[in-house]
Amino acid sequence: MSQAENAGTATSGDVADQALAGGGAEAGARPDEQAQPAGFTAADGDDPTPVGTDVGDEDGTADAQDAAGAEDAAEPQADPADLEQESEIAADYVEGLLDVADLDGDIDMDVEGDRALVSVVGATLQELIGPRGEVLEALQELTRLAVHRQTGARTRIMLDVGGYRARRRAELTELGQDAAEEVRSSGEPQRLDAMTPFERKVVHDAVAAAGLRSESEGEEPNRRVVVFPVG
Repeated sequence: MSQAENAGTATSGDVADQALAGGGAEAGARPDEQAQPAGFTAADGDDPTPVGTDVGDEDGTADAQDAAGAEDAAEPQADPADLEQESEIAADYVEGLLDVADLDGDIDMDVEGDRALVSVVGATLQELIGPRGEVLEALQELTRLAVHRQTGARTRIMLDVGGYRARRRAELTELGQDAAEEVRSSGEPQRLDAMTPFERKVVHDAVAAAGLRSESEGEEPNRRVVVFPVG
């Protein structure tokens, strides 16, 4: 938990601000706006790409259908030992943040496919999620930066709190399916509300599974998914 010891004393309401200060990111900046350290390439959560080439927070690959596959082909296969190391570093960092904020919660570590997963369980901890998951997104980005500082390698580790991502994924999948059905019936494109990279990735996947095409348009924080009819 050495990464958190210099953060000072924080309350649960300002965990994000303390974490941003400790992670070397500009306070108040969204995760996708923060400068990356040398060698840290665009990964999930960055989403700096133009319309139709979102880099999704769900799995770190190109999530719009016209860009799918290009990022995957360039990704080396993750080493299980490296993923385990990432999990341990991230768990120590998150545990330190919990101690600083005087919040309770157990840390679970796991590996899903080719990415490490760290979850805070045993409590809802809404303070670490924030409106629409914005605090969680910031904490996840800072956790990745902490891992990068120690390993020197890009990481796609995912941070979850109280099962928020699983619940939100289910809601967004339903939203994507409903939007696809409406577009199929009306024959007109539909623009959805602005979303985070994680949210857009889930919607893109749901629309693709329904057999339709979707792209992202706009700039953060107003970037949104547009669903198009067939043809």
